[in-house]
Amino acid sequence: MVNYNVQLNRTFAALVDPTRRAILARLERQDGASVSDLAKPFAIKLPAVMKHLDVLDEAGLITRSKMGRTVTVRLSPQPIRAALDWLRRYERFWSASLDRLAVYAERQEAEERKKAR
Repeated sequence: MVNYNVQLNRTFAALVDPTRRAILARLERQDGASVSDLAKPFAIKLPAVMKHLDVLDEAGLITRSKMGRTVTVRLSPQPIRAALDWLRRYERFWSASLDRLAVYAERQEAEERKKAR
């Protein structure tokens, strides 16, 4: 249980940062990218990107492989699956609230339409 919580904490901590989420999104769209390719769209230096990759690696969200001088980074989806499983257990708490909010919004919209006539 403790190891599960440690991994979950690392996953969510890694996902907090928008740069790391952008890196993961890019890796989701393509099967692997070099570190330099991953760094190109960001307005930060390569060492900063490397630090982001270190956090993602520690969380188990990416894997790295080296061929010659090129390091290729790939998405490792298992920690995200574990996070989704954890979130699904609590989904019932917010689903009911969102359903009530939708009903309320629909009622408000219907009342506005009646007033407009």
